[in-house]
Amino acid sequence: MQTNSTLIKLCLQMLIAVCFFTLSFEIRAQMQNNSDLKSFEITIEKTDKELKMHSSEGSAWIDLNFNLTTDKPQAIDEYGMTSIGQVKSDKDPELADYLFTITITKDGITLAGIEGTAWKVLNFTLSDNGKQTINQFGMTD
Repeated sequence: MQTNSTLIKLCLQMLIAVCFFTLSFEIRAQMQNNSDLKSFEITIEKTDKELKMHSSEGSAWIDLNFNLTTDKPQAIDEYGMTSIGQVKSDKDPELADYLFTITITKDGITLAGIEGTAWKVLNFTLSDNGKQTINQFGMTD
């Protein structure tokens, strides 16, 4: 009877140790991935006719203006408007290396982070002339 109790305690201790190590590796990997991200900052503004984007950090472009059809995504990277799968061979080490899509939906704006972002999806609404700033970690003030 005492052997079963000792065995249960040993198994429980091993289970706790495995959970602890797994969790610590996961946290360390996530911290490492976030520290590999280069800084960028983009302000998105919706007007009655178009979307305006202003990059204040990490991009080769400063201003982008475009019209989007509802539910039709537009890919954006550190060089401006692009297409998914179009890889630039001459990357500038001074720029952030990011790629995301921006889509106007019936509920607002959806951003899908593909590369160089800690976020996978950002959803928000913008009224006319409303602005939202984003960076590699998500929405900012």
